[in-house]
Amino acid sequence: MEFAICFKGFVQPERARYLVRQAEAAGFTYCWFYDSHILWRESFMAMAMCMEHTTTMRFGPCVTNPNTRDWSVAASMFASLAHQSGGRFDIGLGRGDSAVRVMGQKPAPLGRVAEFTHKVKAMVRGEEVMYGECAEPVRFTWATGYELPVWIAAYGPMALKCAGENGDGLVLQIAEPGICKWLGDQAVTAGLAAGRDMSEFRIMAAAPAMTGAMDDCVERTKWFPAMVGNHIADIVEKYGADSDLMPQSLTAYIEKRRGYDYSKHGQSDNPYLDFITEDIVKGFAVLGEPDSHVEKLRQLQKAGVTQFNIYLDSGHEEKIIADYAEQVIPAFNG
Repeated sequence: MEFAICFKGFVQPERARYLVRQAEAAGFTYCWFYDSHILWRESFMAMAMCMEHTTTMRFGPCVTNPNTRDWSVAASMFASLAHQSGGRFDIGLGRGDSAVRVMGQKPAPLGRVAEFTHKVKAMVRGEEVMYGECAEPVRFTWATGYELPVWIAAYGPMALKCAGENGDGLVLQIAEPGICKWLGDQAVTAGLAAGRDMSEFRIMAAAPAMTGAMDDCVERTKWFPAMVGNHIADIVEKYGADSDLMPQSLTAYIEKRRGYDYSKHGQSDNPYLDFITEDIVKGFAVLGEPDSHVEKLRQLQKAGVTQFNIYLDSGHEEKIIADYAEQVIPAFNG
């Protein structure tokens, strides 16, 4: 099991530098950043800064999308960060949620996600590439042949198929073991059906983690199922609430959902939290005393999850990292 942390773009530079040093020393191997340039500060500058204060930790957006930036600009940035970090750069990729919706734009079609994956990987390697927004071929003569890992975020059946057929990994924004297994199996099955070797395919569960008294943990992380519900609502709208294409345990909880405020994306003061129950929060996040974290993470590992990515923005960040260093990560290193 790999362990990761994930920042929103409001973390102050001094604090980010401190936390990545603490996390790397604790045994965390990845640091991801939200990529939503209007809601928060541009994340790639923060990644570059944090790279200079670490030696082994890997970095990347969780997640970027094909619509925010010109593809050659994105590929050039990715290749540059990979080069200056000594090869410590991945990307998470999705259709686009808060980064595009807050501007009144629509997420990218899945075909565009797949094309972006292959065209950007090729540009980062240094190959000559043509893509839709550019009339002439693009080639970075300075590229070093870096093979960019791309993790694709998915919930719905077609997105899971896209991830399995095109990605190096899958991003699941939930930490409920049964749901993670159901979703992960769909992606792996799709990859195998496409003739891919899925033995190195990785699956990330991204969710808040909080150590301490359960009541406090639940209160601090109840924003998270609302954010997940925003994605699930799109799937229910497309396929229907009774579709067997998604597990009923994932779709049922949004029946009383009234909406979502993107200006409060991923925040505890989002006004649309009243449909969230305590059981949903406990299921979707990893909460309680450290031994409870170990138990749930073992369940996630058994379900096929290879990386647990902590959304580190619910408070007590230093304590969470320290508790994982002392009582959680060592349980998986034996």
